[in-house]
This record gives sequence, structure tokens and C-alpha cells, in this order.
Amino acid sequence: MASIATTWVTIPVFLRSLLLAWAPLWEIIGIGIAGPLSDKIGRKHVFYITMALYGIGAIGIVFSYSYYLVLLFLAILLLGGGGEMNTILAFSQEIMPTKHRSTAMLLELNFIPLGGLVLAGIAFSTAYYSIIFEREMIGITIILVVIILIITRRYLPESFLWLASKGKEKQAKEDAIKYYGQEGYLERTEHDKDLKDAETITSNSHIGLKLFATITTAFAGTTGFGLIAYVLGPTFFPSMTALILLVSDAAAFVVGFVGFFGEKIGRRQMLLWGYVFSLVFTVIIYVTLGTWTKYLILFWFFVIALNAFIQLGYMAEDTLKSEVWSTKTRGSITALVRFLGIGLYIPTIYLTASYTLSQYILFNIIVWIIGSAGAIAWFIFGKETGKGIPIEMAD
Repeated sequence: MASIATTWVTIPVFLRSLLLAWAPLWEIIGIGIAGPLSDKIGRKHVFYITMALYGIGAIGIVFSYSYYLVLLFLAILLLGGGGEMNTILAFSQEIMPTKHRSTAMLLELNFIPLGGLVLAGIAFSTAYYSIIFEREMIGITIILVVIILIITRRYLPESFLWLASKGKEKQAKEDAIKYYGQEGYLERTEHDKDLKDAETITSNSHIGLKLFATITTAFAGTTGFGLIAYVLGPTFFPSMTALILLVSDAAAFVVGFVGFFGEKIGRRQMLLWGYVFSLVFTVIIYVTLGTWTKYLILFWFFVIALNAFIQLGYMAEDTLKSEVWSTKTRGSITALVRFLGIGLYIPTIYLTASYTLSQYILFNIIVWIIGSAGAIAWFIFGKETGKGIPIEMAD
């Protein structure tokens, strides 16, 4: 939204970075509020607040005729978006059936680039009409999404693991049996014995390792994708902003269907492949800078290839950072990791604003080295949390 909004109003160059930083800034504020709140009042109740913010922001965007109004209603939208994303992750980890949890989580995360793809498609296809028409179409799209959310979320249960963590065992049991059946409920509760037998697993999964792996990969994933999909266009190729976003999200969305094999591909392997190959491709892009700037076909090949591996790593890290914490603190610590990962991306927007293209790509190499360090550390020392492992053991 923020990248596309840079084309709606005339803004000075020195303020362009503010608009690009506006998105992650308000997203992490939403994350910071919703994470602890979802641990306190429940996952489902937070959704009512975030949906209201979506509706207000969507309607406001349609009537945003100045730079200040764009900032205001983007802030409201992103406040809701950050809260939604964090709560969805915690909620989904806790309610998905064990045998489908990894696949469901990976495919669910693949709808993030689908959102970007739809948004970029609207911007690209309406760019030849008028800015007002483009803004109206985007506003209408978000309102339609809110309507769908209101209808479907009426039927969602509260996380029964959260209910149990709050001492509401009776309601947790009733909901679990209602949505999973007696057999499914017994399957989930039998994991208590597995946990007692696996004390060495939990004691070896040190909090320091978890935080290092999740924060470094969260930072690199957010920053690496953001600097390519969101910042590269407005900074170096303004006329191709919507198209770069469109191609980036399309590549990410197509690769994301690897999520169908979520129960067969280990989380550690996905994390390693995604981050190490993102680093490798960024190095290749840096070395061949003089070539792909002359031949657009090579430029688009690199955009597609890099975003493919970024998406692979992103799905793994976003799933990992919401599954390795206990139910009582899942919302809060997932929010902490997200807050730091996205928050550290903000200064990179300003830091790279005056960079040449060569310096910009070199900076991206450093970003992927940091992410690869976290991925490698988890691959060597971390425990497998995918491949059908129940959330009661993954955390």
C-alpha cells in the first residue's frame, strides 16, 4: 500500500522514505499491542478490534486527497494489519489439526504475497485511468475483504489451547470435541505423555538460540523482501514500482505452493535453503550489476529468482517464530520477535536512501548474511518443528 501510495500525491524526495517507513512503523505498533492483548483477552476477541480498524482505514483511503490523509488512514489500516498478522499466526498454530498443521500454516502465509499481488494488479491495471479511480478500487477491495472476514469469523472457535491455559478446561474440552470430534480431542490430549517423555528436547531448546534464530531470520526476511519489492521501485525505478511489486509477489505466491508438502519438508531445511540461496543470488546480482542494468530480461529473471527463495525462507521463519513458544506467551513473544524483525527494517530504509545501486545491493548481501547465520544456527542446533510434530511438542 505504501509503495503504491507514493504515486498518489506529490511528495518531496526527502519525505519519500517516511512514507515507505510508515508501513512497518504502524505494523509493529499493531503487533506490539495485539500480541500481549491476544494472550490476555483471547485470540478471537482481538480480531473484532482489527477488523474495525480495517474498515475505517479502507473507507478513509478512498477520500485521501492529501499526503497527510494518506499517512493517517494508512496508519489505521496497518495498525489493524499488524495486529491481524500476529494473532492469525498464534491462533492458527493452536487450532490446526496436528496432521495438517505445517501445510496449513505454510499455505496460509502464502496468502500474504497473494494480497500484494491483488493490490499491485489493481494499481498496475488502473494506472492508465486516474489516481482517484485507483484509490477507490483499492478501498473497495479492502472493504470486500472485511465483509468476508466478518461473515467467516462468526464460525471460528476460540483457541482451545488458550482457553486451557487460562484455566477454562471445560470450555476448551467442549470446543475441541465440537470441532475435532472425540477422537481428535483424545489425540491432542495424549501429547501430555509425549511431553513428559521429551523433557530433554524442551530443555535443550534454549531460549537464546530460539531468539537468535527467529530474530535474525525475521529481520533478514522482512528487510530483504522489503528492499527489493517495496523500496527498489520508488528509489531506483519509479516508473516500474507497481510492476516490480506485481512480479515480486507473483513469484513468491507461485513458489509458496510448496506448502502443500509441508508435512514432508522439514522446517530447518526450508529455512536453510531459503536464506542461503537468497544470499547466493544477491551476490550474483551484485557481481553482474553492469549486465542486468542493460538487459531488462535479466533484471526480471533476478527479481523472480530472488523472490522465490525469499518466499521459501519467509514461510519457514514466520511459521517457526510462532510455534516455538508456550501457549501462555505465544502471542507476546511472537510479537516481540516480529516487532524487532520489522522494527530493524525501518532504519534500513533511511540508511539506504542515498545509496547508489551498487551500494544498495551490497547492503542486501549483509542482510542475507545475518539471516543465513540464524538459519544455519537453527539447522545445526535447533529441533525440527515440522513434519507432523504437534504444536504441544513444537513449543
